[in-house]
Amino acid sequence: MRYKVHCIDVNEKNIEKQLEQYLNLLKGEVVAVLPNINPKFHLMGATGTVDSLLIVEKLR
Repeated sequence: MRYKVHCIDVNEKNIEKQLEQYLNLLKGEVVAVLPNINPKFHLMGATGTVDSLLIVEKLR
C-alpha cells in the first residue's frame, strides 16, 4: 500500500469549495483530512486559524 500526502492552502472563506474541488480530482481513497491550525494570541485570549489542509490519499 502506498500513501500520498497533499497540502492545499485555504482561508476561512473558501475552505469548503476548495476542499470539494480538490477531493473530486483525487483518484485514490481519502484516508484523512487534517487541518493545519496556527494559534494567534490576543489581549483577551487566544484563537486559532486554519491556513492549510493536509489530505492523506491511499493509492493502489
